[in-house]
Amino acid sequence: MRKLALLVLVLAAAPVGAQSGKAQFEVTEASITDLQKAMTEGTVTSVQITQSYLARIAAYDHAGPEINAMIRLNPHAKADAAAMDAERKAGLVRGPLHGVPIILKDNYDTKDMITSAGSIALATHQPRTDAFVVQKLRDAGAIILGKANMHELAAGITSVSSYGGQTKNPYDLSRCPGGSSGGTGAAIAASFAAIGWGSDTCGSIRIPSAFGSLFGLRPSVGLFSRDGIVPLSHTQDTPGPLARTVRDLAIGLDATVGADSHDASTRVSEGIAPMRFVDSLRTDAFKGTRIGIFTPYFRDADADVADSVRSAARSLQTLGAEVVNVSMPDFDAVIAGTRAINFDTKYDLIEYFARPGGAPVTSLHEILEKGLYDRALEARFKDADTVSAPDSPARQLMLTRQAQLRVRITALMDSLHLDALAYPTSVRKPVLQGDPQLGTTCALASQTGLPAISMPAGFTSDGLPTGMELLGRAFSDARLVSFAYAYEQRGTRRRPPPSTPVLVNGAAPSPMRFTASAGRSASGSFAFNPLTSELSYDIRVAAAAQPSTQAVVFRRADAAGTRVIKRVSGPGMPGGAGRVRLLGADLDAFRDGRVTMAVFGSTSATPASEVPLRRAR
Repeated sequence: MRKLALLVLVLAAAPVGAQSGKAQFEVTEASITDLQKAMTEGTVTSVQITQSYLARIAAYDHAGPEINAMIRLNPHAKADAAAMDAERKAGLVRGPLHGVPIILKDNYDTKDMITSAGSIALATHQPRTDAFVVQKLRDAGAIILGKANMHELAAGITSVSSYGGQTKNPYDLSRCPGGSSGGTGAAIAASFAAIGWGSDTCGSIRIPSAFGSLFGLRPSVGLFSRDGIVPLSHTQDTPGPLARTVRDLAIGLDATVGADSHDASTRVSEGIAPMRFVDSLRTDAFKGTRIGIFTPYFRDADADVADSVRSAARSLQTLGAEVVNVSMPDFDAVIAGTRAINFDTKYDLIEYFARPGGAPVTSLHEILEKGLYDRALEARFKDADTVSAPDSPARQLMLTRQAQLRVRITALMDSLHLDALAYPTSVRKPVLQGDPQLGTTCALASQTGLPAISMPAGFTSDGLPTGMELLGRAFSDARLVSFAYAYEQRGTRRRPPPSTPVLVNGAAPSPMRFTASAGRSASGSFAFNPLTSELSYDIRVAAAAQPSTQAVVFRRADAAGTRVIKRVSGPGMPGGAGRVRLLGADLDAFRDGRVTMAVFGSTSATPASEVPLRRAR
């Protein structure tokens, strides 16, 4: 019923221009600045922008590639947008987020929408008040478009939950989007909104940013209030935005930074000058800096991930940075025993569930007893439920080790005169759905409390985004964002996902059908689905050519030569039918007309005949 209600609401949304007669304003990959400029000039209204995002969600979230990023949409979104349009018409513009649709991770309390944290145990949980960050976003004029799926109770990094299901990575639909803010990351990567909010306990902003070719900051703990966010670990939790551009990220940070009397951690900012993220953006931010490539986090990296991140780090030299390798032989021993999550989860949830208004459950133990969780979470939840006291000697030892780690890392940076450490956000690619995600480097920032930003570093050979993380000193958040801005301005490494292209007349583009013949040897009919990157084929080898035909293959040509993508048929066979997914370099080649159907005969190692497949563009 939940998905049906969501679909009915989404399908009722008309794209921009459908009712007004105006030409559609394209929201795909549009920045907050783009949206504000168009609304200021009267090209488009907030209502129309909201409708366009809803149309994209209708086409791609539970239809087409079925990204499954959204748990629910805000039924008041268009009314809220209309109110912001009325304010603009009256001469009141609250700021850069005025009338801009955004997405929230579903662990942010909202007084007008259920907050489930991805758990079926909280499917009826309706908070009485907004989270502090949510109220600040409403005050800034943002339109809350909906709430995104997440790893259940934020207790993992593959974004699967008993209430929201499995979110897909829009760059490869068979893989995970990272987590726990994977619904937000997938939604922003797919242009379901201008910007989205997640939370980070150990990588849950940074990992989906890396796997979605986005920018995401894990801020210094205390800069942003956690009040009204379903907790995982009060020691390590922190909220923050994920965005396609650094300026958008900075706008989102400016709108939500600030002390909150309901979150004692924000008292740390009382003696610090207020951070102004947009005002701190500089193209020369790296001039005169020294960046350390942190080699312990490259030891077990996938080769193409390591190559992409090292290349991205070396590129900082062209921006004025000195880049050096930094080793730490005893790093594994120093970081051991510094994880707070298992010590905190059980009692943090008990405290949250007891808030005014109440929750349908009272504890993690009750969730386990009633079986209200996805089976992938069973071991994790049972382990967390074994903690016997909220402040045990073991927890105190962990906090001591966290403090020692923080001192050690800061001393390392001081001794080598480093402005930041650079390393992969994840040393492994996004995993296939159902597999555990290994290889994250989240602990260094999360367990020191130091800020870190993930930036797009490029793509693997199979088209998967990778991220480079920069870790800075305490409360150097604005400087890290400025570093990311300077990096981005030299040349973006982001590209949109292939599964969620621009809509055509308000709908997803249809499969492209065509035929091709390789001389008189073989001919075929083809269909390319741009939403799944699948090429379907039915190829027939001519009867006269079958005795001498050894193979029919698809192959790709590029600067390095040619290589076979898929074998279609073999010796003496009449042909073959099937489908092949084209990702990464193969997809780029197909779009550029560099994928061919080649027929190999019995007299030569070169094709007897070969024909390019029609361009997909």
